Amino acid sequence: MAKTNEPKLGRPPKDLAGKVRERILDAAEQLFLERGFRSTSIDEIAERAPASKPTIYAHFPGKEALFTAVVGRAIAELTDFEGFVPQGRSTEDKLAALGTEVVERFFADTLDLIRAMIAEAQRFPGLSRDLHDAAQRRVATAVSEFLDDATHATACAAKARLNGSHKLAIAQLFVDIILLPMLMRSLLGAELKDLKRELPSFLDERVRFFLAACESLGAQERPERLPCPDGSM
Repeated sequence: MAKTNEPKLGRPPKDLAGKVRERILDAAEQLFLERGFRSTSIDEIAERAPASKPTIYAHFPGKEALFTAVVGRAIAELTDFEGFVPQGRSTEDKLAALGTEVVERFFADTLDLIRAMIAEAQRFPGLSRDLHDAAQRRVATAVSEFLDDATHATACAAKARLNGSHKLAIAQLFVDIILLPMLMRSLLGAELKDLKRELPSFLDERVRFFLAACESLGAQERPERLPCPDGSM
């Protein structure tokens, strides 16, 4: 009988060796999105990885842990803004560029995974809440790092607010008013091509609202009119 060149299950060729955990997560994510959590088996994940079942169980206690790890990895990648610099001449341009980056990342990478999470909400009652909170914190933290630079030319009152103890909450406000409406519409069936076409005008409106809200909050917070760094009042 002629020998085949197909690799045995759990014994990947040398060019696939290493990064076993990532291979397992990649295979699990593909199958969860294709078949759903309930219809995906560890055997199928092992075959697609390829990796043996003992190898999978050495990294993950079970399918539930795999699903949690898949979603957690997606959130971590989605909220990694290292190296990203919002471009634009004006404050509005920079914030619109930042908003575009946030929204398009969700459109490109996580909509199907979010749908899978919603479908399994009863099986994983704490997962959606915990990962939602983690995503909010991570995105808001990343966004807050850009707000100082992006709002450099804004009114002194707004800058004082953004540089204070409420900066993270302000960053979360920015994320919420930009991302949540688009995310909800996409989950309810709106075509992505239509949402992307509307995105520039939507962001222009929301960025102007955000800056106006920051100025209003900053003005309320200052007990007296202090000189701005440029010497104006």
